Amino acid sequence: MIATDRFVFVHLHKSGGTFVNECLMRFFPGARRIGYHLPRSCIPQDKRSLPVLGFVRSPWSYYVSWFSFQSRMAQPNALFRCASEDRKLDFEATIRNLLELGQGNGKLDSLLAALPREYGNQGLNLPAFALEPIRNSGKGFYSYLHDYMYAGGDSPATIGRVENLRAEFKAFLLGLDIPLPPALTGFIDEASPRNTSTHRSWREYYSDDLAELVASRDHELLRIYGYRFDD
Repeated sequence: MIATDRFVFVHLHKSGGTFVNECLMRFFPGARRIGYHLPRSCIPQDKRSLPVLGFVRSPWSYYVSWFSFQSRMAQPNALFRCASEDRKLDFEATIRNLLELGQGNGKLDSLLAALPREYGNQGLNLPAFALEPIRNSGKGFYSYLHDYMYAGGDSPATIGRVENLRAEFKAFLLGLDIPLPPALTGFIDEASPRNTSTHRSWREYYSDDLAELVASRDHELLRIYGYRFDD
């Protein structure tokens, strides 16, 4: 989370946040980091009236990016270790486990036991108490994470799509009458993506059955943001 004098940016995991974080810390004097991957509900009281900015991506794309990033790490996080059974499972089986956490399956209890009890300053930063409400929610993991990160607060929130991040980021700033000097515009338009994962086109990873399971578990997020598998 980054707080500026005019707005607060909430960083949803694997959804363009590293790029926005760097931009804000580089070009917005007075911008400050508040924790690490903290949800909107943790915005300090003196910043709660400010507009909120965030980004979201296609759930199908998210799951591929998450799996590809974690599978290449020497020490993947507890979520990946649990869902993949310590790397024994392939993409499809791992993502099925992730999507079924909201059904209250046995993986959830194992995962909660492996998660920290309070917030830290690195990695997923999702304590057990923050994930427990996914039980029997029916939500896919990314939908749950989206709702957890962006819920709460009375100030207006603008959640853009990662696929249009550069244009929507600039539109948000202009909507607040924040000047866009050449250096800032240049960074937004031309800087390379940050913290990306390497993989093939995300559509190539999905069987028909797994694609349908994402559509079922993440259906509300898909409806709100208009994502379709064949877009």
